[in-house]
Amino acid sequence: MTVPDWIQDAVFYQIFPDRFANGDPANDPPNVEPWGAPPTLWGFQGGDLRGVMQRFEYLLDLGVTALYFNPIFLSSSNHRYNTYDYFRIDPKLGTMDDFRALLNLAHRHGVRVILDGVFNHCGRGFFAFADVLENQEHSPYRDWFHIHRFPVDAFSPGKAQDYEAWWGFKSLPKFNTDTQAVREYIFSVARYWLEQGIDGWRLDVPNEIDDDAFWAQFRRLVKMTNPRAALIGEIWEIDPRWANDTHFDGLMNYPVREALLAYLNGTMGSQRFADAIEAVVRAYPPDILRSMYLPLGSHDTPRLWTLLGGDLDKVKLAFAFQFAFPGAPAVYYGDEIGLPGDKDPDSRRAFPWEESRWNAELRSWVQRLIAVRKESVALRRGNYRQVLADDRRRCFAFVRQHPAESVLVVLNPGRCARRICIPARSLGWEDGRELYDLLGRGERRFVVRDDCVEVPAGANEVLWLR
Repeated sequence: MTVPDWIQDAVFYQIFPDRFANGDPANDPPNVEPWGAPPTLWGFQGGDLRGVMQRFEYLLDLGVTALYFNPIFLSSSNHRYNTYDYFRIDPKLGTMDDFRALLNLAHRHGVRVILDGVFNHCGRGFFAFADVLENQEHSPYRDWFHIHRFPVDAFSPGKAQDYEAWWGFKSLPKFNTDTQAVREYIFSVARYWLEQGIDGWRLDVPNEIDDDAFWAQFRRLVKMTNPRAALIGEIWEIDPRWANDTHFDGLMNYPVREALLAYLNGTMGSQRFADAIEAVVRAYPPDILRSMYLPLGSHDTPRLWTLLGGDLDKVKLAFAFQFAFPGAPAVYYGDEIGLPGDKDPDSRRAFPWEESRWNAELRSWVQRLIAVRKESVALRRGNYRQVLADDRRRCFAFVRQHPAESVLVVLNPGRCARRICIPARSLGWEDGRELYDLLGRGERRFVVRDDCVEVPAGANEVLWLR
């Protein structure tokens, strides 16, 4: 399997388009909500593609190198997972010219762009489903969906019964990908946007298209169109079936996120955390592990700041682990400034552009982690190995090893400072070797003595030692 080499070096930034920045009020709907209003399932706040372009300097200053956009195609909802037209930018987000300008701006600065591919289901306004609603059993598109009976009712209250829909929501009719015309339509969408210049797809709920042949064909088409395009699958569990040369380059690594949050919140001990992490590491070959999309939050989860109780030290520790672990770290817009939010739609708040509302210390920390990671080949491409899991003192350590360098990562998520001895011989480090603190808090050096690297770790502290 050949994974696009840029993924393991990438730092992703996820943008929920309606809530990042409003660059063109002229395309706002007439009932647009005020920017920063409490988010709802139905309301639009005016975020658009020009807003991203106008705030691009912010993204470059932070250090991100790849953008993942939630759906941007024509739809009736602010989340746009109920697509009406897969070949059209939603006018509330801008025009095709705006999209091309954004793509060109990103590429000029070495930033890649991947789009959300929602191919399991569409919206009620999608042309083929609208034809079914109009013509019922006489529709030439009846085989594009899983119709159980006629007449099809897509609007009365309750779950869908006449046809299959995602989780039963009537607004999300499920495609019948056994129908050749549907497959050809989806493949044409994937090819079209790659030809426009996007750098890959994040595939929404791909396991609900439970068809290995479909995804093998999808992958072949994508790689023939652009061999360096990335394919990231939204798989929430450990499942190697979906990460290989017939499926995806990497997955959304939610299992690592879940274990890390449990560890930092104190509901999981060091050894259980180590075991959970090791289960992920052992499930995938190293090149795929390094190509996983590693989130701490997303549009589908409560915000990191909220889940960690607004504890700045723990949030900083979470980011430090994320940027040191194998995979492409992904920042959900606003997490870097401490934006709070409960489960959706609250996790989809508008980005507050008044700097007085930012947690400046947290943003500087994330900026620093990104900068150091970019300079460290071990943190981007090194192999992972656990070296310590201490339940009694609640500490954890691992190393990223590369022929050019090694980086030792030590976590102390407890309330007490600890002096931690890391066995050095197993890492190939002889007595007398010096290690340096990469996170730049003074000129601290650590020396290997008697097969031990003694690390003084403060409460809720993480160290990166090279």
